[in-house]
Amino acid sequence: MIRIEPVGHIHSQWGEGPIWFGTHLYYVDIEGRMVHRYNPEDGSEKSWPVGERVGTVVPRAGGGLVIAGDHGFSFLDEETGALTPIADPEVDKPDNRFNDGKCSPDGRFFAGSISLAKVTGDAKLYRLDPDLSVHEAFAPVTNSNGIAWSLDGKLAYYIDTPRKEVLAFNYEDGNLKNPRSVISTAHIDASPDGMTIDADGNLWIAFCHGGCVSCFDPAKGQEIHRIALPCLETTACAFGGDDLADLFVTTGVHKTAKEEHAGRLFVIRGLGVKGVPAFAFKG
Repeated sequence: MIRIEPVGHIHSQWGEGPIWFGTHLYYVDIEGRMVHRYNPEDGSEKSWPVGERVGTVVPRAGGGLVIAGDHGFSFLDEETGALTPIADPEVDKPDNRFNDGKCSPDGRFFAGSISLAKVTGDAKLYRLDPDLSVHEAFAPVTNSNGIAWSLDGKLAYYIDTPRKEVLAFNYEDGNLKNPRSVISTAHIDASPDGMTIDADGNLWIAFCHGGCVSCFDPAKGQEIHRIALPCLETTACAFGGDDLADLFVTTGVHKTAKEEHAGRLFVIRGLGVKGVPAFAFKG
């Protein structure tokens, strides 16, 4: 039986980017300019104010975190909360900021930008390598969002939200090749946002403005099932917990709708599937 409940006490303005690492779930509040950590074992929470809109957070293999936000890529020290800038490839674009991102199986950090002015094609997906060099991975895009890798690491799946589809790329040595559409989400009247993959190779996509998370088979391009949540702004999802059997979902506050649990972190239990471990940045 599927059970959905809010967890923790934090109400984000715009929760995003959940990722399970070790024994904790990390996620961001973009508009609240915060990085959060939740421990389901005891319900404890810790937050770091980062002073900028932060689109995503990933763990660093050697300890600490890496974020991408208004000012590009930065290291975040979990002990002190100090930020150390790495690089900002769009310093010349004040109407853009970094949005979602995740690390590849080989430890590279992929994160993309979003055109806040909604200028079509004015954003890009970038790759931060372990040597801290930044490279253009794919362009043009408008609202760079969820990214995940196939179980064998040979494919990368990617969402540029306005396209309302999932692209697949052949992945090798940090390069994204042969882009093609493998899933259309045009039948859902909402925006495909954050994404994760399960141990069966199926993709789970949160739909912003749609109040749901849907599971898709990328091999067939078909939606398998859909789970409704009590928040219209359902933004991203990640499997976590001791056996990676719980699906954590971030949400945001709708511009006009009044919702009791808007901005809360949710957990969905009883799905009967498990996730796969997240990858850390090797730089």
